[in-house]
Amino acid sequence: MSSSTFADTSIDAVREYWNRRPCNIRHSRAPVGSSQYFDEVEARKYFVEPHIPGFAQHARWVGKRVLEIGCGIGTDTINFARAGAQVTAVDLSAQSLELARQRAEVYGLQDRVTFVEANAEELSHFVPPAQYDLIYSFGVIHHSPRPERVLDQIRAHFVGPHSTLKLMVYHWWSWKVLAILFAEARGAFWRLEQAVARNSEAQTGCPVTYTYTRASVRRLLADHGFAPHEVFVDHVFPYRVSEYLEYRYVKAFPFRFLPHPVMRALERRLGWHLCVTAHPSGFGATR
Repeated sequence: MSSSTFADTSIDAVREYWNRRPCNIRHSRAPVGSSQYFDEVEARKYFVEPHIPGFAQHARWVGKRVLEIGCGIGTDTINFARAGAQVTAVDLSAQSLELARQRAEVYGLQDRVTFVEANAEELSHFVPPAQYDLIYSFGVIHHSPRPERVLDQIRAHFVGPHSTLKLMVYHWWSWKVLAILFAEARGAFWRLEQAVARNSEAQTGCPVTYTYTRASVRRLLADHGFAPHEVFVDHVFPYRVSEYLEYRYVKAFPFRFLPHPVMRALERRLGWHLCVTAHPSGFGATR
């Protein structure tokens, strides 16, 4: 998808969308803000998306500085902090940040996390420039009208020669896009980009969603000063939505009939999550 498709969308529209329903806010029926609530949110998130902890490698960053762009309600944030990292957690949504702050307080980790409300396209206006060991952004920059500006901000102000960038963006050649093509766009390829945006999240109507191929995400990063060294695809959501909303996990057709190795092969080819690990280019040798 062209990086200019949603360039004229207002950042305020994006902010309003995520303030209406922060990501994963309905992952628990417990009282919002309680320790039980946050425990259940984490358990559900990592149950449905079990590849996240292996990608984030939370424990690897003990004693390191982590900049998380798009922290949401703070699931990965807390795991970085719990593992011993010093985290700067940024989000566009004030509602998300309010819950993330509560979460840090519930677990006694508020001294390990600095929360910042910010537009990542202008990140250096909100976060003092500094070198971070890890810049982590899972499922975020593809919702920004100009994701290339986010990468330029990271490259110019927040990386050093040994920094690592871990990024997840949505994958164009995915089961999810195929399902949207037939269920929402009714086979109309010319309407697919807008249909994907509207249906990319649990709450319909997302104003901006870019998708990428393996090749296009490599080009995007290379064009903005990063050298990708690991790119993989994962995650096909296999559950029937009606039961899932009731906190029951009933696999839909055809997933209930697929052996685990076949399901994993499908996820590795047609997964929705395109995960990239990169280092900044231009500093000379990187680790």
